[in-house]
Parts: sequence; structure tokens; C-alpha cells
Amino acid sequence: MMKRRFLAYFLVLTIPAFLGLLVWQSNRYQNLNRELLRIELLQEEWVEGNKRLIADITEYSSPERIEQIARFQLEMQKIQPENLLQINIVEGKENGY
Repeated sequence: MMKRRFLAYFLVLTIPAFLGLLVWQSNRYQNLNRELLRIELLQEEWVEGNKRLIADITEYSSPERIEQIARFQLEMQKIQPENLLQINIVEGKENGY
């Protein structure tokens, strides 16, 4: 009789505790799942932002664009080969150093 009463109390106490844990775990899973989705969206935004930045770097560093800026904004010109003076510096004892 005592064993049955103990078993009945045990079941009365453990079943609600088990159901409470089940609800808590389900709630925790949903919260973690929402957080995961938020982080995945943030990661996707960062990846897209990085792709745009890489495209901008490629565009801005193209030789054609740099040449246009040099010519039209900075009013620079390409040097003609006949106007180029090349100086070679040779270091060593034969130069009196």
C-alpha cells in the first residue's frame, strides 16, 4: 500500500515537471531558432555588402578610370618616350664612396 501511494505521488509530481520541462525546452528552441535566422540574415547582408565593396574596388582601381581621372581632373598627360630621362644610380667603391 505504501509503495502504491509513493508511486502515485511520484507520478503526480513528475508528470507536470516533465511537461513543464518540455514546454521550456520548446520555448528555448524557438528562441534559438529565431536568433539563428536573425544571424543568418545579418550574415547574408554582410556578404552582399562585401560583394558590393569588391565590385567598387574593381571599378575604382581599373586602369581606364585612373587614366581618365589623371587626364581630365588632374590635367596630367602621358610622358613621351623622347622626354623621358632615366638615371641609374650605382652604389659601390668605384664611385668614390
